[in-house]
Amino acid sequence: MDLIEKLGHSLVHHGEFNNRIFLLKYDEKDRNNITDQLNKLAETNGYTKIIAKVPAAAQPVFLKDGFTQEAFIPSFYQGEQDVFFMSKFLSDERKKAPSSALDTLTDLLAQPQNNNGAVLAKEFKLTLLSPKEAPQMSELFGKVFETYPFPVTQPEYIRETMQEETVIYFGIWHNQQLVGISSAEVDPKNKNAEMTDFAVLPEYRGHRLAYFLLQKMEEYLTEQKYQTVYTIARLNSPGMNKTFINHGYRFSGVLTNNTNISGQIESMNVYYKKLMKNG
Repeated sequence: MDLIEKLGHSLVHHGEFNNRIFLLKYDEKDRNNITDQLNKLAETNGYTKIIAKVPAAAQPVFLKDGFTQEAFIPSFYQGEQDVFFMSKFLSDERKKAPSSALDTLTDLLAQPQNNNGAVLAKEFKLTLLSPKEAPQMSELFGKVFETYPFPVTQPEYIRETMQEETVIYFGIWHNQQLVGISSAEVDPKNKNAEMTDFAVLPEYRGHRLAYFLLQKMEEYLTEQKYQTVYTIARLNSPGMNKTFINHGYRFSGVLTNNTNISGQIESMNVYYKKLMKNG
């Protein structure tokens, strides 16, 4: 599994599994040498992509080093400064965009939103999840995903993220069985959250469980005064993309050949939504 560690004062996620470096949290103290450090780490390990999530003020540093913008989210930091996803491809193969999936995305974005006031069926129960339910959560993730970029199939990893209060998990139950799950990876300081880790058992698809999980997460985060929510959704998953489109999320770009999920490196779509105005 890939590592999450400090590079200077910044935080990166890197390894052979995704064959890339992801600069998760940029620190302004590294401004003068961050791209040099990223390039060196990539060369040492033979990675074929570097992706950096950086504030608008740092974008020129990455443009100067040959990075290009793949996506952005406005008002990301405390409802004010934008964030940019800047990428550098280190192989021609990694740079190739999957045209058929992009055509499907174009069709989805052209369709009208479908917010028809649907209600979760009474046979299901939607709750916040707790550390004691980590074994059931990891089992569900293992049934849905052949591979995943983070070790969500390990109960101890899930418990750790809960204890650190960096991730809030939500679940849908049917007859005491956990059948659907999602999470909000929260940044309390900057009042933004990533809506992620959606997993529904195959036999329960068709009940719009992901739709209701996303709805509940938005309600919870709005109560907590979060301002901006976003997701990085699989390009090859039309249903998940439609869920976000139906909730009013705006598409802002494709992260090409970015993430190892369900057994292969896939491209990911970035969507965002403003929950409330600044202040």
